[in-house]
Amino acid sequence: MQNNRHNCAKCNSNCCGLCCTRIEDFSVTIGKNKILENVSLHIHCGELTAIIGPNGAGKSTLLKAILGETKHTGELKFMDAKGMHSGNPLIGYVPQHLSFDLSTPASVLDFSVACRTRIPTWLTVSKRMKNMVYESLVRVKAEHLMNRRLGALSGGELQRVLLALALDPIPDLLLLDEPVSGIDQNGLELFYNTVSELRKKYDLSIILVSHDLAPVSKYADRVILLNRTVVSNGTPQMVFNDEQTIKLFGLSWYKSLADKTLPDKNEGETTDA
Repeated sequence: MQNNRHNCAKCNSNCCGLCCTRIEDFSVTIGKNKILENVSLHIHCGELTAIIGPNGAGKSTLLKAILGETKHTGELKFMDAKGMHSGNPLIGYVPQHLSFDLSTPASVLDFSVACRTRIPTWLTVSKRMKNMVYESLVRVKAEHLMNRRLGALSGGELQRVLLALALDPIPDLLLLDEPVSGIDQNGLELFYNTVSELRKKYDLSIILVSHDLAPVSKYADRVILLNRTVVSNGTPQMVFNDEQTIKLFGLSWYKSLADKTLPDKNEGETTDA
């Protein structure tokens, strides 16, 4: 699922020779309720940034604001390190779940084609289009699902199909909104391993919203603790050892474990929150 409707400004800040996405002073107010306040993030290509926080912290709202689907203030800026383009990033999005009639006879191929063209899939599907769908599914190790009925997919299989759509074409920024919610352990590990491989292969910038701290500690380069605003920002080790994180999540049991098991991927303090 692609979205590049956001009105972006040119990124003039120093990105250290890397492509970067900057989210600057994002605020969202609905009625009299302030959902987000002055949220700023700086994400380099090839970096997976996980956003954690309590329920109601504004995590999904932030993603909708980045997509341009929620009214907000602030700017989204993008700069390609190669100078090929700057301004509007191409954004891929994987939602938490997809609501549809489970009894639908539509296959993964039908669904994928329908997302790519306005021509009714029951009329015809060209060989070229079939090949495009197949290649996109190969990318996420799901090519064997192409002719499977959509309603017969497991939760993990469906999320990989949605991931394939989000990666066609390869985006500048990939947003994952609790993509493994309700998925079994095997499906969870397969999804995250696939995302990790794709990140390295395509140098993807990824923002992941998650309540599951174990995979966050394993796969994320940077963790943002969000509670309407940025509370803490740094490596998984730094954020999980932060007193504010421990207070919010009751992680006193985790503090000593984190010291032993979490590698500090970037020594020293991370900046440009």
